Amino acid sequence: MDHGDPDRADSEVIVVGGDVARRRRRASRWGMLLVVFMRAMASIWMLFGLAQWANIIWPRSVPFEALPTEVAIAVGFFAVADLVAAVGLWLAAPWGGALWLATAAGEALATVLLPAYFSGGALTLVVYASLIAIYFAVTWLAAQEREAV
Repeated sequence: MDHGDPDRADSEVIVVGGDVARRRRRASRWGMLLVVFMRAMASIWMLFGLAQWANIIWPRSVPFEALPTEVAIAVGFFAVADLVAAVGLWLAAPWGGALWLATAAGEALATVLLPAYFSGGALTLVVYASLIAIYFAVTWLAAQEREAV
């Protein structure tokens, strides 16, 4: 075992010094970016969930009880799922990311299947696909970073 090489720290040896601290700080960049991204998405999804509840409580045109059944189910589901996903994202919990992915995919699907009630069309699909791709990329980079330390 070579004790003189600070880059080859053995798991049984405690290494103290400026180089180790700098490497650990560099290694936490993607992890920190992942948490920032998740919290930004949590804020946005909290607004989405509150908007769904506003559609239920204070409908603009058609009262909630007059909506077609499939639309009422979708609105009710997203009113709850968006808020729960937002909490999970804010906590940076793995289940929060998984629920957010399912909710975002569901909302994109609702935009395609129920275009009269969930507006946005192709732009919504592009934005959601981009956010999901960014989430996967940053999560992968953060995992690679954790393994490298």
